[in-house]
Amino acid sequence: MKAIYPGTFDPITLGHLDVIKRGLRLFDSLVVAVAENPNKKPCFSLNERIEMVKESVNDLKDVEVKGFDSLLIDFAKKEKCDVLLRGLRETSDFPGEFQLATVNRLTDNNVETVFVMTSAEYFYVTSSIVKEIAKYGGSLKELVPAFVEKKLKSKKQ
Repeated sequence: MKAIYPGTFDPITLGHLDVIKRGLRLFDSLVVAVAENPNKKPCFSLNERIEMVKESVNDLKDVEVKGFDSLLIDFAKKEKCDVLLRGLRETSDFPGEFQLATVNRLTDNNVETVFVMTSAEYFYVTSSIVKEIAKYGGSLKELVPAFVEKKLKSKKQ
């Protein structure tokens, strides 16, 4: 069975990679779906984010990385996939994730959302925090892959 793990991934973090690895224990394959999502005003372009995700998962079998600029449900139909994988960090993630899962199910009741809890060492990691630390020159060693840290620091937000 295949699942889609959607997100903006601006940038991909070690927490995201933890969810991907957990997802591979549950599903035969994963599509990491990188959303265009201009409403979030991403630091990196869609192509840059796709490339960072690809480089981050290049050692994992059965993971594809694709960009999309549509409703997630439409992307899932195009991929012939009816399972969405979502990561939960801590309790404040739940209301928004529950709302999205409910709307997705109302849009297409064949699509199921499966939640996995991120490992305890990553429950506080968000892309926003990562970008804030990078902005002020802090170390990102425990938060993102090394090449992502270099890209962030060269970006000079």
